Amino acid sequence: MTKRVLAIDLGASTGRGLIAELDGGKISLEEIERFNNTPVSLMGTTYWDVLRLFHHIKNCLLKAKPYDIQSLSIDTWGVDFALLDRDGVLQGNPVHFRDKRTTGMVDYAIRTEIARERLYEITGIEIMEKNTLFQLEALQLNHDSHVEAAKELLFMPDLFNYFLSGEDRTEPSIASTSQMLDARTKQWSWEIIEDIQLDSPALPGIVPSGTVIGKLLPDIAHELGVERTDIIAGCGHDTQCAVAAVPAEEKDFLFLDCGTWCLLGTELDGPLINEKTLELNLSNETGFEGRTTLLKNIVGLWLIQESRRQWIREGQEYSFAELEELAKDAEPFRSFVDPSAPEFSAAGNIPEHIREFCEFTGQPLPESIGEVVRCIYESLAFKYREVIEEIQDVTGKKFKNLYMVGGGAKDETLAQAAADACGIRVVVGPVEATAYGNAAIQFIAKRDITDLDEARQIIRDSIEPKVFEPKNADAWNEAYKRFRKFTAET
Repeated sequence: MTKRVLAIDLGASTGRGLIAELDGGKISLEEIERFNNTPVSLMGTTYWDVLRLFHHIKNCLLKAKPYDIQSLSIDTWGVDFALLDRDGVLQGNPVHFRDKRTTGMVDYAIRTEIARERLYEITGIEIMEKNTLFQLEALQLNHDSHVEAAKELLFMPDLFNYFLSGEDRTEPSIASTSQMLDARTKQWSWEIIEDIQLDSPALPGIVPSGTVIGKLLPDIAHELGVERTDIIAGCGHDTQCAVAAVPAEEKDFLFLDCGTWCLLGTELDGPLINEKTLELNLSNETGFEGRTTLLKNIVGLWLIQESRRQWIREGQEYSFAELEELAKDAEPFRSFVDPSAPEFSAAGNIPEHIREFCEFTGQPLPESIGEVVRCIYESLAFKYREVIEEIQDVTGKKFKNLYMVGGGAKDETLAQAAADACGIRVVVGPVEATAYGNAAIQFIAKRDITDLDEARQIIRDSIEPKVFEPKNADAWNEAYKRFRKFTAET
């Protein structure tokens, strides 16, 4: 019997609604709504436009009406949150993780309140200023009136679930991005909250990923003229939806969820937390069925997206496909940057920051657009290799395949560069991994699919992946030595 669900995937730059249909042992997707997720800057603060996003979510429900869906699930980016007052009303717009309010907060917390080693020992999460813990620390330090008056905190997918169902719950995948979840118990760490001395709003109750938390509120169903479908707290963190859709047959695999951010890692049965993983700042995020994804966050296609915005401001507008062609024509291995350097994480003139990095490290300056894009491609590919070597070191495992999923998987130049730089077979697809994973978890929740292993088999049968084999090993290995030399100097 054919079953259909609505998967709503809210990325850091775009959102979409997709109908997922399970029929004949395969899942097919049909996009019914796509929209921009554009942050708004006001008086020095960068916000998410959540009410506009909720308007688009309702449009997705409206357009899903002819499909007779049995449930809906929402995934979003991690770490960000909203605050509700004592009446359950939203207090202002949630602030964007790229906002500068957390600058210096990690150093402040580690210096005055909790040891870095203990914080990592409990959470296993990469320590980054954008994490929820440090956002709350910044609010409290600045005596923010919203946090002082707030009754409850909800992460972004939980906020939209609350708007739809009236239920205020979270699940481990999105909660683990906060740096307040115990990686082993999958419950809030009150030790961290007490040590940081957070007088924070109440944290939501945690339910297992893939829980039906309620039904669509009657007033929304009436407004849209739709049925009161089930609302599922699947994996609220988009990365974990994408990992759930990795079409690997083998138990030990590498994945690269490639988009605005690149998340590169492997799946483990439980967290791997020790001095080495702390030193390398590897993150143990909680995935579906309680699995752990050991990964590292890498600034990804944001570098090309933000560079393109800069060139448009300068009156030079190119499509991403045109930028890819310009990169192919540029000289290889001319200059490199460290994509994880702080100067590349904020909005601004990325091409100029790249030239400044190259000047500081004594490399030729990439002047043309093609040279800048080529520099980004090769630097990202070498960063992937660096992280793969770290993961192989701490796990003691060797991997045969790198599974590249997400929107960036459409970029065949980057896929081939990853294969060449890492010396590994790259299997590309699905591009809509997050939506596939979101849908698969819903089908598991509705007992149409047994478990994650069966879901991955169904996804393998539903797609036609592309494979990229490594080439020119000697040239790439020699260039990698130069990449490590130049990036070590910063």
